[in-house]
Amino acid sequence: MLIFLRRVTLKNWLARQRKSFTTWLVFGLGVKRWLLLILVGIFAIATAIADIITSTISIQRISSLPAGIEFFLVAGLIGLGTGMVGIGLSHLTKNFLAPYRTHQQGRVIDAVYAHTKRQKGLKIVAIGGGTGLPSVLRGLKPFTSNITAIVTVADDGGSSGRLRRELGVLPPGDLRNNIAALADDENLMTHLFQYRFASGDLGGHAFGNLFISALAGVTGSIETALVETARVLNIQGRVLPATLEDVNLVADVRLPGENQLITVHGESQISEAGGYIEEMRLSPTNIVAYNESVEAILAADLIVIGPGSLFTSILPNLLVQDIAEALRATRAYTVYVCNVATQPGETEGFTVAEHVLALEKHVGRGVFKAALANNVYPVLNAGDNTHYVPPAPEHHEILQRYEIRYTDLTDTERPWRHDPQKLAGAIIQLATEERSGLAVSRKPISEITV
Repeated sequence: MLIFLRRVTLKNWLARQRKSFTTWLVFGLGVKRWLLLILVGIFAIATAIADIITSTISIQRISSLPAGIEFFLVAGLIGLGTGMVGIGLSHLTKNFLAPYRTHQQGRVIDAVYAHTKRQKGLKIVAIGGGTGLPSVLRGLKPFTSNITAIVTVADDGGSSGRLRRELGVLPPGDLRNNIAALADDENLMTHLFQYRFASGDLGGHAFGNLFISALAGVTGSIETALVETARVLNIQGRVLPATLEDVNLVADVRLPGENQLITVHGESQISEAGGYIEEMRLSPTNIVAYNESVEAILAADLIVIGPGSLFTSILPNLLVQDIAEALRATRAYTVYVCNVATQPGETEGFTVAEHVLALEKHVGRGVFKAALANNVYPVLNAGDNTHYVPPAPEHHEILQRYEIRYTDLTDTERPWRHDPQKLAGAIIQLATEERSGLAVSRKPISEITV
């Protein structure tokens, strides 16, 4: 029986090899002609080298041609052979890579160079959620492929909230947005992933939310679903949840004019309460962080916290105790990015200093080393509802604990948001200064070429 099985296995292997060989011989594949050209080129080079060797070691010259003419013939043969090998390799490489670079534009060498440069880039971890974190990722992905986004999973509103309640999955909305931010913006799959149904039973749902939820059901875990989703969209980096546990936000809110303190449950309800947020906490309180998220923080070269909604996008990550402890333990340079504008129901009237103090109040000191903030306040396109975050007051206490850096971070069309390229340039510059020991110079970022 064993001999029979071995014979069947050998027969199947030989059949596969025969099929593979015949496939290479198919007409029009764009391989054989260039292989032949390479072989002819190698033969020409080998012939020239053989002539040089025989002429060198022979006592009497074999060729009857004059030495000068023979030299030019040998040199021409080497040049011709080298050119043939070069052309053949170029076309062969292009044809081999074509199936794997459908959405990659430009020359192969440019794509390889850009890929290699990104692979050697800084190990960056970005922490947050909402619309702020995707801006960081879009700006940073040209610099490095070693990006890890750690995303809050406390959302309970909109499409994410519905899927969370009906299917019992982690809210996929913030995960989806950040996966899309790390994907190719021009890719049709990215647009499909972000498509939101306008009506019917699926009205309000984003296709990506349904896709991630379905994958979680098929694979049995959100972790595997995220890995497979990242593979489908071919993203530069990875997106991880802060925790795999079912967690909700709870806030103590003081209502304006009433001096009444109320407790608000649920992320979607907190900013709607319309008061001053005095304290945020997670429910349940003893949440365990996702292990890969902690490992990413400890292995990082650079960590970016924010931007995003201070109380409902950033703090939900930092309130996970293991995340905060990892931030204190890591050797990475950690930067907090303050919002460009204040947010109704969360940070109305806040300065840069009050943003920092709110973080310290909830998670203590030592979770970041520097803060990056905007100092340009455009009027054009801002509208009446944009209220920019003013700088920290002079001689404020936070200036003794952190390096506070200001520069223009505003988006031209939507000045209440960060421009991804400006933000990424400022972050990379801060990290470069830190690594080279120049951070103490406090030179304005706007005066430095990135």
